[in-house]
Amino acid sequence: MSGLKKLFCQHPESVNETYFEHLLFATGFGGRMIIAALACMVHGVFPFLFKTTGSECIRGLNQHLNECGRSKSTAQVDSNQVAQN
Repeated sequence: MSGLKKLFCQHPESVNETYFEHLLFATGFGGRMIIAALACMVHGVFPFLFKTTGSECIRGLNQHLNECGRSKSTAQVDSNQVAQN
């Protein structure tokens, strides 16, 4: 594998994806994280809004990773440790 191709494809291949599959997965995942972060910031100012949006998003993303077989990393989130509010 050439150096440039290896740079872009080694990690996606390690999770059994092509570069473009990984691009779509990662950008979708990141987009959901951005939306959840915005909801958390709004919640900080207006505590009566988005009370559980952040924790629900984290649980959903963790479940999605588990279903995709990506949970083998040491960074797996234990949904029991996620705050309810």
